[in-house]
Amino acid sequence: MTISLPATAAALSVVLAALCLLVVPAAGFYLPGVAPNDFEKFEMRVPQMCQIVCKISVGEKEGKVLKEKIEDEYRVNMILDNLPLVVPIQRVDQEGAYFYQHGFHVGAKGQYSGSKDEKYFIHNHLSFTVKYHRDAQRDVSRIVAFEVKPYSVKHEYGQWNDKKTHLTTCDPNAKRIITSSDSPQEVEAGKDIVFTYDVDFKESDIKWASRWDSYLLMTDDQIHWFSIVNSLMIVLFLSGMVAMIMLRTLYRDISKYNQLETQEEAQEETGWKLVHGDVFRPPANSDWLCVYVGTGVQFFGMMLVTMVFAVLGFLSPSNRGGLMTAMLLLWVFMGLLAGYSSSRLYKLFKGSEWKNIALRTAFTFPGSVFTVFFFLNILIWGQKSSGAVPFTTMFALVLLWFGISVPLVFVGSYLGFKKPAIEDPVKTNKIPRQVPEQAWYMNSIFSILIGGILPFGAVFIELFFILTSIWLHQFYYIFGFLFLVFLILIVTCAEISIVLCYFQLCSEDYLWWWRSYLTSGSSALYLFLYATFYFYTKLEITKFVSAILYFGYMLIASYAFFALTGTIGFYACLMFTRLIYSSVKIE
Repeated sequence: MTISLPATAAALSVVLAALCLLVVPAAGFYLPGVAPNDFEKFEMRVPQMCQIVCKISVGEKEGKVLKEKIEDEYRVNMILDNLPLVVPIQRVDQEGAYFYQHGFHVGAKGQYSGSKDEKYFIHNHLSFTVKYHRDAQRDVSRIVAFEVKPYSVKHEYGQWNDKKTHLTTCDPNAKRIITSSDSPQEVEAGKDIVFTYDVDFKESDIKWASRWDSYLLMTDDQIHWFSIVNSLMIVLFLSGMVAMIMLRTLYRDISKYNQLETQEEAQEETGWKLVHGDVFRPPANSDWLCVYVGTGVQFFGMMLVTMVFAVLGFLSPSNRGGLMTAMLLLWVFMGLLAGYSSSRLYKLFKGSEWKNIALRTAFTFPGSVFTVFFFLNILIWGQKSSGAVPFTTMFALVLLWFGISVPLVFVGSYLGFKKPAIEDPVKTNKIPRQVPEQAWYMNSIFSILIGGILPFGAVFIELFFILTSIWLHQFYYIFGFLFLVFLILIVTCAEISIVLCYFQLCSEDYLWWWRSYLTSGSSALYLFLYATFYFYTKLEITKFVSAILYFGYMLIASYAFFALTGTIGFYACLMFTRLIYSSVKIE
């Protein structure tokens, strides 16, 4: 659950009713005896110890659900002055260094000493630490950190008198303050649970403007640099191959096969020249190729602009949901580029029904993604989870899609189709040339699968950190590294597609249009396979619905990655083929 906590510099109100409510997202149940308006307050820079929130009695149903949430490692999330609640955890490899866990666990599993029976214990005492920075000139204090240490304590008391009850297990007057969970509170039907909290304020040297730095502290930068170096080695290898190919094709062919060439080399170089009359022949299902190229351009524009804004610091984590909002809006407005690029390619293929292409571009990718997303959201609704997207938000997304994105796709298609068609550098024969039998290593499926390995290899290390931040509740804000990896991905997709396209043309196979798209686009298959590997090795998801959600969202991500990488490879091959065939004289 997430509890929004408004704050001012003078006084703060914290919704500590969460300690009693324990709203469980997946089950949506409330523990009895507590009204949602049962709030506790604490004042700025006024420490409080052993404050009682409430006492509740756990029944059979509530006890069962609580145990399920503890088993599934559910966490409670709170927000104070737009800062998320974190649990500082000591790093094993660095003394005195900490990393932040986002939110605290509802409880923990354990065993009593001398017993092998596993029990469930709830965290019913929270020790908050609010760090603030004091501006002496203006006499204003601002919050710069919000931390908590959760404990499980079996409270003891004489006679219960609501919040005036005197606890013997937590009494600041008797200097009995909770610092451990030596006597934990077990979750068991029929037992009472008393919820308490402490609040401590500490002055900090951290200024308000840099308060997010400790949350986003990158402690594994060496691994990220290793990822960059690994990706650069792949790029250098491919760049060498592309440079060799360009030298052989352009230099030797334009010089019309000088006498130093052997007969074997001449035959090899002649291969791609022999198919000049068919290389620009429109492929089968060219309409769908135009649609997916337009979708890829739309996704590329969204990613590029988002990365640039993130690197420049405009997408601050203090603006909750800012990154997702920016991506959605950019996707909507990039519909103009999607329609333009799809219709330009469609006109190159001598097409005339540009409205049909515009309609498919506007609905194919967004429609399939929305269908999967809506199905997943129904599953979340069925679990009565507070994480389900509200109907009003879904309606707003549909409104953005139909009200802005679709019209922009049609406007872009109209503008693209209105321009003169791109002329091919060579004429296309009327009768298609027969493609000779290919060697096993030039088989289309084999070469496509091989082509996707290197683009995936350039990003898989960074992909690990992205998946960890999404599924293991960690912060990810190293957009500088991500932008570098994105640039390397672009170069890698372009170069591997060019290399394999050249080999294909040399073997007199001119059916390169779809293969150029699928070669780099097949990296999405490896992305999904890696996500499956990550699911079984790093995550401990046992619930069927949770597994469906994971694979559903990763399917959407892989689909988008396919459109992005495929489009990059396609345009690289298109420019490459136009360049080499326009550089030689065809008689």
